Amino acid sequence: MYLVMMGVQGAGKGTQAAILKERLGIPHITSGGLFRAMKDQDTPLARQVRDIMARGELVPDDITIEIVKERLQQPDARRGFILDGFPRTCPQAEALDAIMAEMGEALTAVLFLNLSDQEAVDRISGRLQCELNEKHIYHVKYNPPRTPGVCDVDGGRLFQREDDRPEAVRKRIAEFHEKTRPLLDYYDKQGLLVEIDADRPIEQVTEAILAALEQKRA
Repeated sequence: MYLVMMGVQGAGKGTQAAILKERLGIPHITSGGLFRAMKDQDTPLARQVRDIMARGELVPDDITIEIVKERLQQPDARRGFILDGFPRTCPQAEALDAIMAEMGEALTAVLFLNLSDQEAVDRISGRLQCELNEKHIYHVKYNPPRTPGVCDVDGGRLFQREDDRPEAVRKRIAEFHEKTRPLLDYYDKQGLLVEIDADRPIEQVTEAILAALEQKRA
């Protein structure tokens, strides 16, 4: 299955993609992960990306598209993938259509995890991270530490990242509505859009996704 995952930050895209990766046996490919991988690669494209990022500039569409294309043509993605963070704009979506056509395939579905702006802000702004290990994540409401402000695992101080503060989250949500929401219409017109209510427990969201994909198969 060839899937695109969409939704505001906090909607649970990463959580659900990780589950689908195991259930469906296909790779979860994130745009952020592709850019981070460039740091350790010694190719002309990787060097170009590093130079752009070192200047503090955004990677332009044509280079981003080339990076995604290169990744989707790798053997593990030939029989399916979960794409997260790309496309973000209609030109990128059109480029993805062209890549899929070159592969002789087509997208199966675009999963839109729908979450209210306020719930997204609540989810993200409640996160706390351990200063000793960034993988130790807590939430003041959904996963609080046993001792306030202290990591259960290593006793490190818990803090809120700058980009998790409410004002920063609201800015990213506004950018999503401005730049990415038009993609929902783009994919809806193609009959690919599957809207999932993300304001539910993780297990219920997963079951709704799997049921929708089963209908697509049928």
